[in-house]
Amino acid sequence: MDEALLRSLTPGVLAALVRRGADFAAAEDAVQEALVKALTVWPDDPPRDPKGWLVTAAWHRFLDAARSDAARRRREGLMDEEPEPGPVSARDDTLWLYFLCAHPSLTPPSAVALTLRAVGGLTTRQIARAYLVPEATMAQRISRAKRTVSGVRLDRPGDVATVLRVLYLVFNEGYSGDVDLAAEAIRLTRQLAAVIDHPEVAGLLALMLLHHARRATRTAPDGGLVPLAEQDRARWDTGMIAEGVGILQAALARDRLGEFQAQAAVAALHADAPTAEETDWPQIVEWYDELARLTDSPVVRLNRAVAVGEADGPRAGLAALAALDDSLPRRTAVAAYLHERDGDLPAAARLYAEAAAAAPTPAERDHLTRQAARLGARLHPGAHG
Repeated sequence: MDEALLRSLTPGVLAALVRRGADFAAAEDAVQEALVKALTVWPDDPPRDPKGWLVTAAWHRFLDAARSDAARRRREGLMDEEPEPGPVSARDDTLWLYFLCAHPSLTPPSAVALTLRAVGGLTTRQIARAYLVPEATMAQRISRAKRTVSGVRLDRPGDVATVLRVLYLVFNEGYSGDVDLAAEAIRLTRQLAAVIDHPEVAGLLALMLLHHARRATRTAPDGGLVPLAEQDRARWDTGMIAEGVGILQAALARDRLGEFQAQAAVAALHADAPTAEETDWPQIVEWYDELARLTDSPVVRLNRAVAVGEADGPRAGLAALAALDDSLPRRTAVAAYLHERDGDLPAAARLYAEAAAAAPTPAERDHLTRQAARLGARLHPGAHG
């Protein structure tokens, strides 16, 4: 059973039902039921036309539901329609579905969940496991999202930036449950890149590939975080890095710079350095300057302070950090690192401990706690003897 094939066919099947008059919510339910049926039928009786089989099965499920619905009269015009004989249209409605799922009326979590269902072909259970929430909770979120976009007609070009933001959110969710959301985000972004020619789509795909190439080295065997400077670069995926760099170079050559291209350029410079010491930090600072101009993001300025600390020394980094709000997430961790680089170990130890207390994830908390303990042992060796 080729589940990857099923998931790749999902957008076209859903769009075929909607074009025939099914509202989005009912069509999406029917497609999910057709996918479940395919999982049981296809292993013993594979269809000659998988997409056509799914369209027919989903349409029949939709009609069955429509006949029992209280709104039967409004749908009588649909009842006698059958899928047209012969091959299903090869028209690709994937892009339309992306824009629908990233509709501005949806919250980011709802847009992400709906994209994974309607475009990614994942089940509610798989999405719930990936997000570590009860299946019923995720089902409610998806149902609300489907109701919101039902009847929406995209009569103007969609906002590519919103679609890319949704895919970026999927990528950053990590690897929980039985679905690797980072790999799924890469698959979906490849799909988007196949149907829209846009340098920022290419920039996001490059960024994902360059980050994902380092995945195997980001955690130690005990689950602890491994900082970039300490990662085993021999284990980075050089094929994925080469692909990401190639995609990025083609996008940059179009001279339509956007934030994802700039982020990918930073990632490419890290990937290009044979060792941490050989990283081209001055060029990374220049790219962060571009990013700050494009986004005016405090997080970008925080990352820039780290790069300035590496390029021009820790005191220059601390000066850049001083301009940022104390409440900015991870600011205290960056301050601890720069103070340690500057030789102020007491301040660094205290700041590492403060950062650990406010860490957003258990892995970060454990890492920062170990950093505080390491400096504590150097400051008070007798206490640990």
